[in-house]
Amino acid sequence: MHISPGSYKRFGAASGLAMAVLLLVACASTPDAPEASLTAARDAIAHAEQSDARQYAGAELDEAKEKLAQAERAVEAEDMQDAEQYAQQSRGAAELAKAKTAEAKSAEINRQMGRDAEALDEEMKRMEEQQ
Repeated sequence: MHISPGSYKRFGAASGLAMAVLLLVACASTPDAPEASLTAARDAIAHAEQSDARQYAGAELDEAKEKLAQAERAVEAEDMQDAEQYAQQSRGAAELAKAKTAEAKSAEINRQMGRDAEALDEEMKRMEEQQ
């Protein structure tokens, strides 16, 4: 089979055009920002702050805020995959901060209840001795 020189030129032009179209499609199809994940991270941070996480889990709250900032920078850089990951990490850190805060508050309540029970025992012993 004999291919004419003109066929090579048409094939080269067609393949070049196809490559250009694929490149344009790839560039134009940048995924959307992960708004749901970013919103979930912001909400989780807000809830953690409302639960006094700054007092009980400051490091985790700071990490959540830093990961959210990284997610927002990734969106600006149009790196939506990293933005999604950072947003999820931010939400996780905020939820951890909230959980640690709840745990610390529960421990405080338990300690106070223990002290109250001891005081009640002391009072009951004192009353028994007076009888």
